[in-house]
Amino acid sequence: MLSIQEIMELLPHRYPFLLVDRIVELEPGKRIVGIKNVTINEPFFSGHFPGHPIMPGVLIVEALAQVGGIMALMAMGGGKRIAYFAGIENCKFRRPVVPGDQLRLEATVLAHKGPVWKVHGEARVDGVLAARADVIATIPENADSPDGGQET
Repeated sequence: MLSIQEIMELLPHRYPFLLVDRIVELEPGKRIVGIKNVTINEPFFSGHFPGHPIMPGVLIVEALAQVGGIMALMAMGGGKRIAYFAGIENCKFRRPVVPGDQLRLEATVLAHKGPVWKVHGEARVDGVLAARADVIATIPENADSPDGGQET
């Protein structure tokens, strides 16, 4: 449903932190599925771990958050908004992700109130759960300032 070029129009992330290659399913404001192809060329594999490459779990959670962010940004009309992490809950890692794997990243909305979104994300490889987490993000109106232009 969305190519890498369309994803780059929504997310401010760029290499090496853009962790979603394409969106294959989308129910606006409800559910989204993205794909991340994991290759040996990923920069983190040179240090995690030499001779036994494993994708860092925090980057799997980041990929889930990016997919959820794409869904939320689209539901809010896109624009120049940025989704900021506000929390991670119920995070579990179930299997290592290695070069050659394809991550299927699915995010489902648990709650949405104003600029705050909570999504449940699951990352699977060949149908087997690799990681899951509930991710909370806030998307301020004004992306030009970290506080969204609001008084703190």
